[in-house]
Amino acid sequence: MIWDTIHTIFHNPLFVKYGLVGLFFNGMFSSFIPIPTEITTSTLLLGGARPFYVFLALTIGSIIGGYIAYYLGYNGRLIGKFRKSTPKYEQKSVSMMTKYGWYTIIFFSPWIPIIGDIASIIAGTKKYDIIKYSIAMTTGKTVKSIAIVFFSVHFVHWLFRILH
Repeated sequence: MIWDTIHTIFHNPLFVKYGLVGLFFNGMFSSFIPIPTEITTSTLLLGGARPFYVFLALTIGSIIGGYIAYYLGYNGRLIGKFRKSTPKYEQKSVSMMTKYGWYTIIFFSPWIPIIGDIASIIAGTKKYDIIKYSIAMTTGKTVKSIAIVFFSVHFVHWLFRILH
């Protein structure tokens, strides 16, 4: 019964059926919409995809998504409705960025649910320096991609062998 549930979760996500291209878009969209990449990554690795290619697809998609999110914020006209619907999260993100520093929050934003998803948009809205943003964002997303692939290769494979 547990195996059937896990099997269903890992084999029916939207992006999995498109392989590495799906993972690329999953990584891209997850930069500004809370869509987790961990299931797609784990499923592709369990299906035999090479870890290096999974890492590349996830990292490049995530970085491009980070720039799209920054641009959405920078070009405020595109994000007007979003800002009206999420003032609580925006205020919380800005206060975290002020308290801990923009660089730190942008670096860790891929790991922070919801608030992290809008950190790049807010950085664009506040016209945060694009060079500093690029360094923090690409470093943070690369580190997260390494961690997800490493965890998926080692722990998820082990877990599936035990459960199967």
